[in-house]
Amino acid sequence: MSAIGTLATHHVGLNVTDLDRSLAFYGEVLGFELLGEGTEDTRRYALLGQDGRLVLTLWQQAGETFDAGRAGLHHLAFEALSLAHVRAAEAALTARGAAFAHEGVVAHREGAASGGIFFHDPDGTRLEISVPHGADGAPAPSGEAPTCGFF
Repeated sequence: MSAIGTLATHHVGLNVTDLDRSLAFYGEVLGFELLGEGTEDTRRYALLGQDGRLVLTLWQQAGETFDAGRAGLHHLAFEALSLAHVRAAEAALTARGAAFAHEGVVAHREGAASGGIFFHDPDGTRLEISVPHGADGAPAPSGEAPTCGFF
């Protein structure tokens, strides 16, 4: 064990180009509640969570959209309670015109019971909503390789 003990993810911070647009997406579509917001000099930020717990911070300080070719965040994954919740998110994202990496629910790899949907936020950040069980028989776009690896 490490000298600092076991660590758990507390929250994730994302740079965005338009805070209002991102707040609508993460709030209205993904269901995050606004816990707080503010302005630091000319930059705005928002704290988003669920059930009062901080999950995501949005920082309006990006001049360009997400670049998958740069080092840093690969994708951000959220775990849903059930496959029905994943499908509800898919419907909400489709209604909003979100860009999907794959059509419908896909497995994490061939033969996996886990799987979900893979899509992009308004700035192109790669996102996933998945479940650990229930995606049995769903297609696996990347074969044995992790579906979330290259999209």
